[in-house]
Amino acid sequence: MVSWGILISLLLGWLIYDLIQNYRARNAATYLSNEDFRAGMRKAQVIDLREKNNFKAGHILGARNMPYSTIRNFYGQLRTDLPVYLYDQGKAMSKRAAIFLKKKGYKEIYLLKTGYQNWDGKEKKSDF
Repeated sequence: MVSWGILISLLLGWLIYDLIQNYRARNAATYLSNEDFRAGMRKAQVIDLREKNNFKAGHILGARNMPYSTIRNFYGQLRTDLPVYLYDQGKAMSKRAAIFLKKKGYKEIYLLKTGYQNWDGKEKKSDF
């Protein structure tokens, strides 16, 4: 049986980690509403960080798939002179990707505030 002290310590540690990640993500990227994301995405590199099967099931029209699990290997394919618009299902992977890209010298990084799950713009869906 787990003692309350250990459980509270774990919960407190997780909360502190989450607060630090949120702070780092806000310093690395700007959160955009659906409207702002839609308005700027024509002049940006729109990257879907979800895995390939989720991307094929449906994604934001014009997005390119670069799963978060592979971003460390393929981030060099992104141009540093263009804004990078990131999204995933929620925003957990987007925050981590933004922090990583900021460390690699990317300056204009934007995150879809509500993630793909609440996207209300044009989509491309596969019929498989």
